[in-house]
Amino acid sequence: MQDIENTLGIPIIDLLAMAAALVAFLVMYAFYQTTIVRDPMKGRVKNLQDKREALKAGLVTSSKRRSPVKKVESMNLMRLIADKFKLLQAEQTRKISAALMQAGYRSNDAVVVYQVARLTLPLLMGLIGIILFYGMGSLPEHKNLYPVFSIAMVFFGLKLPDIYITNSKQKRTEAIRLALPDALDLLVVCAEAGLTLDSALNRVAKELGRAYPELADEFSLTAIELGFLPERKQALVNLSERVDVPALRGVVTTLIQSERYGTPLATSLRVLSAEFRNERLMKAEEKAARLPATLTVPLIVFIMPTLFVVLMGPAACKVADDFINKGG
Repeated sequence: MQDIENTLGIPIIDLLAMAAALVAFLVMYAFYQTTIVRDPMKGRVKNLQDKREALKAGLVTSSKRRSPVKKVESMNLMRLIADKFKLLQAEQTRKISAALMQAGYRSNDAVVVYQVARLTLPLLMGLIGIILFYGMGSLPEHKNLYPVFSIAMVFFGLKLPDIYITNSKQKRTEAIRLALPDALDLLVVCAEAGLTLDSALNRVAKELGRAYPELADEFSLTAIELGFLPERKQALVNLSERVDVPALRGVVTTLIQSERYGTPLATSLRVLSAEFRNERLMKAEEKAARLPATLTVPLIVFIMPTLFVVLMGPAACKVADDFINKGG
């Protein structure tokens, strides 16, 4: 304990108090999570309704949702900061907005929050580093590295928004990729039943709302845009831009061709669904084929030594006893 106190430069009582507080918070949070049941589509329906109202008003892009007074004041403050430092440049904002849409954040406020976070987080992390190292004297044996640690925390704060957005985008993209074959099967059924494209998308979104809320959200928004945008093709193009999945781009291309030339939609979707299922099966087989090579290192490091001890231990003990008895 004394070594830990000397290393961090923090009294051991304070460390124990912080650890106890953290454990208590985690226990309470885990208990709270077990008492609630979340609907994955809760909140998404409200967003889509706001989008519908915006399109009815003639607005193609996302509009601000009605928010409480405190949220409006905080957003106004963030917008003031963004305008003061000229963070909302046209070209830069367009690229960031595309990345945020692919991560599931479609409002204009998301761009402001992202830009302000990139501006303030490095300053905040740098301040925490100064307090932690120079104020509290943590890691006293590495005082000559304090500037390096502080710069590293500033750099981490700069990259933290990008890391978060990239991680959210990857998770959302993977969830949509896994849901696409099932969604295409349902689209085929709806198309053969005689439903229009927007009605079919609404039906599929309703059926897949609990299992695949990400894809259901995108299909619902596309169905809304198909009903309100002047060009139906633009609604499908918007879908391909919001979702960074190559397979979905193929579906969008097929839907656009069916809308333009009147080709049978069900046949094309059935072929695409079979291809996507085969692709998903091939990826699963590829992971299964890599499994023996992946398990080689854990087998050698952890299992083989234990096996040698179990098999050769009794024989080694018997040989040792024989030598001891002969020597005695």
